[in-house]
Amino acid sequence: MNNPQTHQKESFIQHAKHVEHDIEQKVIHVQQNALHRFPFLFVGLSTFGAVAVFYGFEKIIDRTPFLADKPLAILLSGFLILVLTGALYRKLN
Repeated sequence: MNNPQTHQKESFIQHAKHVEHDIEQKVIHVQQNALHRFPFLFVGLSTFGAVAVFYGFEKIIDRTPFLADKPLAILLSGFLILVLTGALYRKLN
């Protein structure tokens, strides 16, 4: 019971996977060349991104009245989030 539409969908999906693989191979080559040519640029951009995220979190916490006035609540909620995400990670892995 080979349905022509099912066969066409499978061949389309296979074709899409091949195109994805070809594009991925080209991008990896360009990415590696750029990383080897400009390592300090990538390190600098990565560092800036991480610092910007942490600074943004700090500003959000400063504007939240409950958290800004209770640093212990921030600490405990941070530990709780880490414990919960660790438990979820163990369950999913």
